Amino acid sequence: MTFPISESILRFESFVRFENIVHFTTTRHGGVSGGAFESFNMSCRSGDTKENADANRGILCRALGLNPDRLFVSHQVHDTEIAVIDRYFLNTGKEQQIALLAGKDALLTSLEDVCIAVLTADCVPILLYAADNRVIGAVHAGWRGTCRRIVQKAVERMVTDYGCRPSQIYAAAGPSIGPEAFEVGREVVQAFRESGFDPDSVAFVNPLTGKHHIDLWEANRQQLTASGVPSQQIEIAGICTCRNSDRFFSARKAGICSGRMLTGICMV
Repeated sequence: MTFPISESILRFESFVRFENIVHFTTTRHGGVSGGAFESFNMSCRSGDTKENADANRGILCRALGLNPDRLFVSHQVHDTEIAVIDRYFLNTGKEQQIALLAGKDALLTSLEDVCIAVLTADCVPILLYAADNRVIGAVHAGWRGTCRRIVQKAVERMVTDYGCRPSQIYAAAGPSIGPEAFEVGREVVQAFRESGFDPDSVAFVNPLTGKHHIDLWEANRQQLTASGVPSQQIEIAGICTCRNSDRFFSARKAGICSGRMLTGICMV
């Protein structure tokens, strides 16, 4: 990743070329939260206050010129359900919007001035942009979502619902746990095998510890290329949140009381 806006906000090199796109991924610095959530925490679901999370989102929106009332964040459950932000969604009340976002791990929209985003603290945040039909997506891919092929399903929805061509889709995966840090049990490797992944390409055994590891970056890259997204249009940040926990939140490193980063995209 290049083109940092500040120590708080980073952007993807491959997306900067699109003048009609505002996008971002946050770090853990530059906000108002304290303690384990210091300081740019974007969620109140792991122990921080709603006031702090809202204040941090406000800082983000002001820095990027986004409308905080048009910032939509899914309520993630590590599954593969996808929410579409359309006119119907915008015309519903706040409570119904919250209900429609519940249990969703990916968001899609073709509307301008609507920012869609996902929360992460080791899971892989993936942004999608279909340049032909101007459709954007934000995907939360933990190991379960990755194993269940959530990003592949998001691309399929962009094709079937919006008529997008995979050859015109750009994808960027943000800071997340890297393969060297993502130690897993044998059952996780088996789950990937049963889902159709080649274990030799997405998993390995650390010769020093005998422990199994999964490469979530590669597993998601494979889904994108299998969906027809050109490899040269896929950017992987390659920044491990666990090994850079001084700069990013990491649930693997900090435990359950970890803050969350926000990764999002908006068409203007």
